[in-house]
Amino acid sequence: MDTSSPTVFVNAELLPMYVGRKVRAVVQVTQSDGEIKTGKSTDERQLIIKGLPQVPPMTHVEVIGIAESEQSIHAETWTNFGNTFDTQSYNQVCQLANGDFKGLFL
Repeated sequence: MDTSSPTVFVNAELLPMYVGRKVRAVVQVTQSDGEIKTGKSTDERQLIIKGLPQVPPMTHVEVIGIAESEQSIHAETWTNFGNTFDTQSYNQVCQLANGDFKGLFL
């Protein structure tokens, strides 16, 4: 397993700390405009995802890519998590991965 460039678990609140770095986030797609998607992060805030193919609205998607700004990610890879996903648990993982247990995730 390659650990030379780990991806950080983020929600919209944590994204500004990692601009320019590779991140991992789950969003619920709320709007689609070509390759630019608007979605709701697991902390209920809005994120813009660039480079995603067509995804049906209300679908949860895990996106791995580069944090381009404090509110946008350019997707390199993505995984469809479907319409039912436990956003609260994922949000707690984001908090743990950026808090006391950071060493376990990087």
